[in-house]
Amino acid sequence: MPLLQTENLSKDYGRHRALEGVSLTVEAGEIFGLLGPNGSGKTTALRLLLGFLKPTTGRAAIAGHDCWRDGVAARRHVAYLPGELRLYENMTGRQLIQFLTRLRGLRDGNDLGWLANRFDIDLDRPIAHLSSGMKRKVALLQVLVPSVPLLILDEPTNTLDPSMRDLLLEQLSQARSQRQAVLFSSHVLGEVERVCDRVGILHKGQLVWVQNMPELRQGRRVQVSFHGAPPPLPEWLQRDGHRILDGRLEMDYTGPLPPLLEWLARQFVDDLRMQPLGLAPIYHRFHGAPFPPRPLGERGQG
Repeated sequence: MPLLQTENLSKDYGRHRALEGVSLTVEAGEIFGLLGPNGSGKTTALRLLLGFLKPTTGRAAIAGHDCWRDGVAARRHVAYLPGELRLYENMTGRQLIQFLTRLRGLRDGNDLGWLANRFDIDLDRPIAHLSSGMKRKVALLQVLVPSVPLLILDEPTNTLDPSMRDLLLEQLSQARSQRQAVLFSSHVLGEVERVCDRVGILHKGQLVWVQNMPELRQGRRVQVSFHGAPPPLPEWLQRDGHRILDGRLEMDYTGPLPPLLEWLARQFVDDLRMQPLGLAPIYHRFHGAPFPPRPLGERGQG
């Protein structure tokens, strides 16, 4: 049985449907990324999983417990980081983490002092005296310290500097190695590509794409300029999407590299460029490409 499972999960706010028919699973020892812009349904989905909202239709379960009907039992298996923090600022970081851990009857799965040292934070300072980035670190530690099967993180790298982002992703990989599952929403494609096993893309409340990341990491965006007209492609290359623009062959290649390189070695190649395929082409298929920067001469004045 999957650790987390949803079946046709939907949520209406009045006449507005924020989430529609979402079915997904997350296994123990898996990192699942949930992608989508603001308004796509990510936060609503997380709140349904935590039992904060009642589904309009469908159901969600964690470790076999219905997230709404048996929410207390379901949440015993979860550590949660919300996107917007509300902390007890009259406490120190240490007091807050220990209070929340003991309140839930959980045991410490990681050494608090060791994690605090890695995240470079003084846990004995009052939370009210901390910057937004330091408060985010305290909140992250209260998720990472308890030993629970599932971590749910909503935009966890907000306000973190690049080195702390790298450290957090490293900790999530370590959680996976300990058979913990991780579900997190993010706007940052590079972070998701780096750490996730699978990724789901939400569009207007619907789960429109689920991508196995090991398969995607094998893909390459290939651009080739030939000396003369591009040669006919062999049949085994034509199965991948390809196009010829201004005499340059462009394709997204997902097969093994040796056959492609052997074929290219027999051609008259002027220039060859390869790069990882990445999530961006898939994501922008549903959410549109980012706006290109305007030339300097077109920028507004004043």
